[in-house]
Amino acid sequence: MRISVEGNSEGLRVRMRFEQYRRLLLTRIVLAVLAVQGAIVGLWATFAPHSWYTSFPGFGATWVAADGPYNHHLAADVGAFFLALTAVTIAALVVNRTTAARIAGVGWLTFGVPHSLYHLFHKPADMGAASFTASLIAALLLVIGGAACLFLPPRGELPLSDPQPVTLRFPRRRPLIGEPGSRVRDARGRSPRA
Repeated sequence: MRISVEGNSEGLRVRMRFEQYRRLLLTRIVLAVLAVQGAIVGLWATFAPHSWYTSFPGFGATWVAADGPYNHHLAADVGAFFLALTAVTIAALVVNRTTAARIAGVGWLTFGVPHSLYHLFHKPADMGAASFTASLIAALLLVIGGAACLFLPPRGELPLSDPQPVTLRFPRRRPLIGEPGSRVRDARGRSPRA
């Protein structure tokens, strides 16, 4: 941990920064990307399952519809588990600890590895080569994101962000007798009455 100290007329400002700052920051970024991606897919598949089935991932590509008939229950369940993974990922960001990030990573890996294997060994007949390649890359990115959350944070239980700086304020110095702004006081610190 690096500690920097800055002094001014008010006191000292002490700032602590973890030596693994970049690894912790990258972990938070990966968690945020996974949460956003999971929320988009989850909300779409949960609240508009037929639209998700016919249009996912958007931009004119259709990855899900090329792979079999529409099933409302299955599509909505896909949305629900994406939302569950999103909730765990957001919780890891809020808890702000490396162990929570690793737990979120395990969740994404548990989903991402079988999902990627399915895509790797199953190419729908109606799907073009470019779309198939893009779907493989997207599935593998989930695995990479989960692995990053699991293996990127340094060992030990650390916060994912640096601690807030601490300012130590010095008490103001009382002027000495005879200095401008000084008042004569008795032994108990009270001003004598005139």
